[in-house]
Amino acid sequence: MKIVVFGANGPTGRQVTAQATAAGHTVTAVTRHPDAFPPGGPRLRIEAADVLDATAVERVVAGQDGVISALGVPYGRAPVSVYSAGLTHITRAMTLHGVRRLVCVSSTIMFDVPAPGEGVFFRKVLEPFFARVVGRTVYDDMRRMEKIVGASDRDWTVLRPAGLFDTDAVSDYRLAPARLPGRFTSRADLAHALVREAVAGEHVRAFLDVRTTEGTPRLLDMIRKEAFGG
Repeated sequence: MKIVVFGANGPTGRQVTAQATAAGHTVTAVTRHPDAFPPGGPRLRIEAADVLDATAVERVVAGQDGVISALGVPYGRAPVSVYSAGLTHITRAMTLHGVRRLVCVSSTIMFDVPAPGEGVFFRKVLEPFFARVVGRTVYDDMRRMEKIVGASDRDWTVLRPAGLFDTDAVSDYRLAPARLPGRFTSRADLAHALVREAVAGEHVRAFLDVRTTEGTPRLLDMIRKEAFGG
């Protein structure tokens, strides 16, 4: 396939481009900073574009077989619009150029159900603190994005990972159309699921949880990193 990846220069996006090219697909990596993108083989093309620029998005979507959005925004107090504005431009460009397959990323918090198997402190205190305080602006825009994607007529799939962390290899992760037990998703597993869904198209118009079950980090380490930058 010919796949265009938005958010390609982020940690998940880099995993997506590496895995997709290794699998034999031709990838257009979209980034605002092309000079900072690691060099790839002949199957990788790097394009300078901003997802907030509708004209630039139309240019890079043209001629593609599928689109992967690995857009990500760090937690902060400022309003966030990258997800919703970006996917507005992406879905419009896909319609214009007749590109049907779209796979993008939001969060397991979007399921709006308690974390299965977790204790009261995690369900009632810790997760709400991240969802409503630390990451409120991010999750608000993810919800807007999901509505935009869901209202489109494209063949879309939204992956909803948990706390993201880095590993060197893809594991035997779980994928399901409902919230799964567990607190973490490795970026390698998320990237693998994104590429697999873009190519196979097994779960069209579905929201999927993707969850890593082995080699996960300690919760305290993740809290320190995400909430306090340490």
